[in-house]
Amino acid sequence: MKEVLAMRKFVAPELVFGVGSSKLAGQYAENFGVSRALIVTDPGIVECSWVKAVEKSLIDAGIETYIFSEVSENPRDVEVMRGADFYLENRCDCIIAVGGGSPMDCAKGIGIVTTNNSHILNFEGVDMVDVPGPPLICIPSTAGSSADVSQFAIITDTERDVKVSIVSKAMVPDAALIDPELTTTMDAQLTAATGMDALTHAIEAYVSNANSALTDLLALDAIEQVSGNLAAAIKDPGNLEFRGQVMLGSMEAGLAFSNAILGAVHAMAHSLGGHLDLPHGECNAILLPYVIRVNFPYAVKRYSRIAEKMGVSISGKTDEQICDDLEQAIVSLSRAAGINMSLGDLGLTRDEIPKLAEMALKDACMVTNPVELSQEDVEKIYEAAL
Repeated sequence: MKEVLAMRKFVAPELVFGVGSSKLAGQYAENFGVSRALIVTDPGIVECSWVKAVEKSLIDAGIETYIFSEVSENPRDVEVMRGADFYLENRCDCIIAVGGGSPMDCAKGIGIVTTNNSHILNFEGVDMVDVPGPPLICIPSTAGSSADVSQFAIITDTERDVKVSIVSKAMVPDAALIDPELTTTMDAQLTAATGMDALTHAIEAYVSNANSALTDLLALDAIEQVSGNLAAAIKDPGNLEFRGQVMLGSMEAGLAFSNAILGAVHAMAHSLGGHLDLPHGECNAILLPYVIRVNFPYAVKRYSRIAEKMGVSISGKTDEQICDDLEQAIVSLSRAAGINMSLGDLGLTRDEIPKLAEMALKDACMVTNPVELSQEDVEKIYEAAL
C-alpha cells in the first residue's frame, strides 16, 4: 500500500488513438493558432500517402507547410541543427512530426533549439531545457519508439559516436495522433524491431526503481498486448486488429517508460547504436534476455509478473526456472519476429566493449535500473550477447 501512496509525477500529451486520427492534424494545428507548419519526416516516407494526407489536412486548414526530411535512422545532432535553421528561415510556428522515432526525436530537438537558441547537445541529461519548444504534434507511423507520448529525445552525438538522452517535460508533444492504419506500410523487419522496442520499454518501466501504480498498469497491459500480437501482425501485415493491438501496447509502454524511465537495456542499446549506427529495436531485442538474467534476483516478483503476462506458467517453479522460462519466451518471440542475430553478427568486436560499457554507464536510463551495475557487469553482458 505504501508504494501506491508514494508521490509520483505523470506527464502525457493530449492524444487521440484510433484509425483516422492522423487526419486531424490540420484541426489540431488550427486550434494551436499556427499559420506556418514545419513537417519533419524522413526520406523513406516523405513521398508516402500518409505524409501527403497530413500535408493536405494542414493546407485545408489554411496553414502553410514546409517539409524537412533530412533525418537519418538514428537522428544526428547536425541534422537537428539543419532542421532548426530551416524552421527559422521559413518563419514557422509549429512542428508536425510524421514517421517513426527518428523524425519525432529530430522534431523535438528542432523545437527546443529554436526557442532556446542553443546547440542540441547542450540539453543532454535530465531537465536541462529552460524554454519549451513551439507547438509539436506527433503522428507515429511505427509502433515502438513511443516518442509521440514520451518526454525523451535520443540524438546521436557525431563527435563522440554515442546516442545522448534528453529527458524533459518540454520534450512531451502537445498532441499525439496515433493512427494504427499508418503502421500497415511497415515491412516485417521494421515491425519486428519496433515491436521489440515497445516490449523492452514496458518491461524496463515495470522493473524500474521509479515505477508507480499508474505506470505499472500501463506497462503490464503493454507487455500482454505486444507479446500476444506482434508475431501475428508480422504474419498478417494488413490486419488492422493485430496492428492496432501492438500500437496500443506501444502507446501504453511509452506512457509508462516516459514516467518510470528505463534501465540497462536501453542504456546499453544507446551506446551500441550510437557507436555502430544500428537499429535500436534489434539492439534491445538482443540485449534484453542477458540484462534480465543479471537484474532478476533484484526484482523477482516483478519479473515473475512479467513472465505471467507473456504466458509463462510460474506455479511451483523456482526463481531460477522462472528466469529461464522468461528469457526463453523473449528469445522465442524475437525469433518468431525474425530477429535471431547476435551482437557479433551486427559487427561488434570484443575490443570495443570497454568503451561501450563506459558510455552506457553514463546514460540517464542506467539510473533507474533495478540494481546498480559496474563497468565489469556491463562488459560481461555485452560479451554474453556477442
